[in-house]
Amino acid sequence: MQIRVRSGGHDYDGLSYVSEVLFVIVDLKNLRSITINAESNIAWVESGTLTGELYYRIAEKSKTLAFPTSVCPTIGVGGYFSGGGNSALLQKYDLAADNVIDARIIDVNGNILDRKSMGEDLFWANGGGGGASFGVILPRKVKLVIVPYPVTIFTLDRTLEQNATNLVHKWQYIAHKFPQELFIRVLDSNICVCSDPDFDPSLVVFRARVGNLSKPLIRIKPELGLPELYRKLILSCFATSLSMSGVKSSYTAYGGRAARLEIWGVPMLYFKAKSDYVKELILVTGWKKIWKKFYEEEAKTAQMIFSPYGGKMDEISKSSIPFPHRVGNITKSNTWCIGKKKEKKLPKGI
Repeated sequence: MQIRVRSGGHDYDGLSYVSEVLFVIVDLKNLRSITINAESNIAWVESGTLTGELYYRIAEKSKTLAFPTSVCPTIGVGGYFSGGGNSALLQKYDLAADNVIDARIIDVNGNILDRKSMGEDLFWANGGGGGASFGVILPRKVKLVIVPYPVTIFTLDRTLEQNATNLVHKWQYIAHKFPQELFIRVLDSNICVCSDPDFDPSLVVFRARVGNLSKPLIRIKPELGLPELYRKLILSCFATSLSMSGVKSSYTAYGGRAARLEIWGVPMLYFKAKSDYVKELILVTGWKKIWKKFYEEEAKTAQMIFSPYGGKMDEISKSSIPFPHRVGNITKSNTWCIGKKKEKKLPKGI
């Protein structure tokens, strides 16, 4: 009988709870302890912890510490770490799995092993190659990273009528070469749900987080039109992560410390998705073919996200962890479509 290990269930096609044979689910959702040592920049994080919880606990201890995890706050860190873990900090601090320095795992014989007792081969295999294949990982010891305070973010909306095609085409040439403090990703979606039948249905959103907004953006400022940005916020790294995820939140500060954060509810969406890696620059004609797909009936709720690689990702060996998608990849693309079924919102608070 197969054993499926689930930390959050945030995976493609329900891989953690679907099988053609009889199976048992080991659900780690109640293993959510987080221990932060801000002095040594170390944290122990149990596998059922959600990324939003990790953000919050780090922010309680420090406004200049962070960890390179997802912009989505509802992902279980167990599966996230096991698959490598992309984030808005990957150009500066690599993948989440690159920053895991120890772990405790239950092996097939029921033994609880740490990095020393499991050996380097097994520890290596758990970091990016799918950790559930080798045992049940309980907590991981991770290295926290230094971030500036404050962090600047911006969101810029452009339609095809506003020259989005040429802007995206130029973006792909330089996004993976930006200073490591600057991360700009592109979200392509359909906005034909608006009331105006003549409105162009394709929308491109540039969403970014940076440590210092002014200097790195000089080269693309004319094209981005920074004075006309839809949104520009100066936040802590924690609040920035939530803002980039699209979660509605209230964030206040008193005495330089986070005083209150409330998540008002995140809808549980059903969706189909796939990811890929862009190794060659996409021609303008290629982008136009992509936009054409968004006009199709089935693509009303579709979205494509392009996240640049480069930076540290080009400097780390492909064999450092079992995650080979490094140098040679310009961007990572995610294509997904939301289904019709939707659950009630999650309870207030994480």
